[in-house]
Amino acid sequence: MTKTLPSTNLDRLNRRAVLGLGACAAAVAAMGARPALAQGSDKPVRFILPISAGSGVDTIVRAAAPALGKAFGQPVVIENLPGAGGITGAAAIVKAAPDGLTLGMVSNNHVINPAVFKKMPFDAINDVTPISVVGATPLVLLVNPKVPAKNVKELVALLRAKPEGYNYASSGNGTIIHLAGEMFMDEAGVKARHIPYKGTGPMVTDMIGGQVEMGVVALPAVQQHIRSGALRAIGLCGATRSPAAPEIPTIAEQGLPNYAVEGWFAVIGPPKMQAADVQRVHDAVAAAFASPEVREAMDKQGNVVRPTTPEQAASYFRSEAARYAALVKKANVVLE
Repeated sequence: MTKTLPSTNLDRLNRRAVLGLGACAAAVAAMGARPALAQGSDKPVRFILPISAGSGVDTIVRAAAPALGKAFGQPVVIENLPGAGGITGAAAIVKAAPDGLTLGMVSNNHVINPAVFKKMPFDAINDVTPISVVGATPLVLLVNPKVPAKNVKELVALLRAKPEGYNYASSGNGTIIHLAGEMFMDEAGVKARHIPYKGTGPMVTDMIGGQVEMGVVALPAVQQHIRSGALRAIGLCGATRSPAAPEIPTIAEQGLPNYAVEGWFAVIGPPKMQAADVQRVHDAVAAAFASPEVREAMDKQGNVVRPTTPEQAASYFRSEAARYAALVKKANVVLE
């Protein structure tokens, strides 16, 4: 099974699209207060987030909200609808009117869920309208400082010497954080006991406290703990180093060349949106995330902005869903 998440494929898609996206952003920015949606509409654009407040995707959308409102020419209202691994919020997006006034920001979990849950109330691929895979969030493999390993080679040696003698945490069964840990164990040929938590917060707290020895977390959520020494970074999970923490080497460059996984965030809409509405929403999103203030906020958070076209987003969703389905099957992760 191929274990590399196709971030390089996404990079190639973005290189082909960058000129067009730049033109879209410039055009929308030039419109000033002109609404991106229906002329004269004073209705707000509702952004549904299938996660809790304070999570990675939530901080991304809230940082971009003022610029999104300016690009749309309409107020932007953010609504958190967490639950069932993101299914609750995504279901609300699916049921909304396809007028471009209800959108959502989702992450990897959106395309993982069909493989994890036995029953889904909607088709995660065909019952949404992909707008853009806006960018990516670097993930990092961490250990408690008491673990006597400072790099991938030393960690693998520890795990091989003591099979299942160590625990690794995740933010929940079947999440991208869980699967990133499974990928590492599989690629390195080692084992550790999985300890699922209900969210990243309690997981990180117990990693710092030493109740669990290691885990994968989004870099923006733990940079302060790495700097303070409360947690030790073993390696970044993506294909390249992060500009937000260039001193942390990737896992791939430390001897596991086929290991690469990152978090991504994407804008979707309800099914059956009109092509003109899809394009207007896409152009507004591209303009907002190209604005200097949002770029600065994303840089501070450690996120990388590299928006795709709607067609590229649809293709990426399908490839990611197939890729994670194979991994979920191998890891035997199935929830009711």
